[in-house]
Amino acid sequence: MLPWDTELAGRLERHVISSELLRGNPLGDPHERPLWVYLPPGYDDDQRARYPSVYVIQGYGGHVAMWANRQPYRQPFVETADQVFASGEAPGCVVVYVDAWTAYGGSQFVDSPGTGAYHSYLCDEVVPWVDGRYRTIADRESRAIAGKSSGGFGAMVTPMLRPDLFGALASHAGDTLYELCYVPGFGQAVRYLREYDQDIFRWWAEFRSRPSFTRPGDETLLSLLGCSACFSAAPDGTPELPFDPRTGVLRPEVWQRWLDWDPVRMVERHREAVGSLRAVWLDAGTRDEWFLDLGTEAFRAELARIGVPDDRVRFELFDAGHGGIDYRYPLALSWLAHRLAR
Repeated sequence: MLPWDTELAGRLERHVISSELLRGNPLGDPHERPLWVYLPPGYDDDQRARYPSVYVIQGYGGHVAMWANRQPYRQPFVETADQVFASGEAPGCVVVYVDAWTAYGGSQFVDSPGTGAYHSYLCDEVVPWVDGRYRTIADRESRAIAGKSSGGFGAMVTPMLRPDLFGALASHAGDTLYELCYVPGFGQAVRYLREYDQDIFRWWAEFRSRPSFTRPGDETLLSLLGCSACFSAAPDGTPELPFDPRTGVLRPEVWQRWLDWDPVRMVERHREAVGSLRAVWLDAGTRDEWFLDLGTEAFRAELARIGVPDDRVRFELFDAGHGGIDYRYPLALSWLAHRLAR
């Protein structure tokens, strides 16, 4: 496989949008954000044609420019998505690449006093902006959201919270079943914090003073701090850890705030919205380091329990860990493209 950029059969347009909802956010992150919009082959041929849309969101630490990253013997998703449509494998869709990065590395695509209004930014600013400028079919039955890891979490919960906007989803190893995917890391974090007198903000200050990810524990502590800012920030925006940083003992009230965001537990509270989904793609690697294969199994079981028909769900576990599964993205995109209303 050649290691250089290839010419797209469709077209990728790069924009910067100004968000009023992110203006003045707690971390002082930019309110002007990049937004990429992919238009499939044939988009310019018939000015009357309208297309379904698929919104793509990233894992923790991701930002939109990373969709152009090229790994050895792998093409970036912009190119593999283009091939889905150029080959005739699936009917055309508008694909929207959303940026929701924060200084802590991510937003989990939720509204929080610790990070900002990223869920509302996606739903109330990005979606109308795209629909107002491109020939999309502006209807939930023709709009999907997809992502991996934290992006998979966002893909699972966004249609629950906004069933008026999204009628389909694809989650690749999405964060769920928190007692398995998060709790094991809490013990690791306590050990790493011993070097910082159990104060995660001392670690944060030191982390920002040196090259990132050069010390053991950086990834674990960054994810912990960021998720605490998203799921359990105090009213003034200060992230509150869900466990005692010296002993690792869970703080029940704070931990419950995390559990309230667990997609497995959210299904029952949002069963009407979940039951209305027209297409759900779920997959994960059987060696996932965060046990997200089990979380995906649990989420699939909840869909079955509330009566989501099997023919609306595509579920698969495959031999892999958490990383290196980007080849799954175009598979899900093709599957969704065949199931969105046209």
